[in-house]
Amino acid sequence: MLTAADVMTKDVAMIRSSATVTEAVKLMQARDWRALIVDRRHEQDAYGIITESDIVYKVIAYSKDPNKIRVYEIMSKPCIVVNPELGLEYVARLFANHHLRRAPVISGDLIGIISLTDILARSSSLEKPRSIILEQELQDEIKKARLVCTDKGINSAECAAAWDVVEEIQAEIAHQRAEKPLKTAFEDYCDEYPEAAEVRIYEL
Repeated sequence: MLTAADVMTKDVAMIRSSATVTEAVKLMQARDWRALIVDRRHEQDAYGIITESDIVYKVIAYSKDPNKIRVYEIMSKPCIVVNPELGLEYVARLFANHHLRRAPVISGDLIGIISLTDILARSSSLEKPRSIILEQELQDEIKKARLVCTDKGINSAECAAAWDVVEEIQAEIAHQRAEKPLKTAFEDYCDEYPEAAEVRIYEL
């Protein structure tokens, strides 16, 4: 059985809990990360995690100043961590039970991060190329994003976060194919609803 260590992403960033949200956003943008692991203050401390959704829901949605809000104010801590030897099936159950999209992989220290995309791409449907599996997930998430935006409003934080998920998957597909899409699904959506672009500005 595949394990978390087999499919995790080793390229993962850490940030201090005392850092500002602006610093977190800049670090995310620098490497196109969707989440950062929050470092422990000491060896007995727990790791935390801050995601783009945290920033959208807890800072942008309430017009808070990202230069004054600290990471520890909006992060999830302690965050659920994954043992690198845990089988992929059990990682999937852990994610399902706790409604997770990603979690750090810990073996004493932080060694990686595992996401829903990683699990889906290497699940029991191994006979399918990874890009095909991701395409299926992409179409599902596009439908969800459109429904969320219809239900919550084009300019809502929920709508913005839904399109973040879509673009994360689309970026992974582009990476697999070593090519950049001519137009993202969100850009197609903005052709229909130009005002939707305003809420997804992360230049804090």
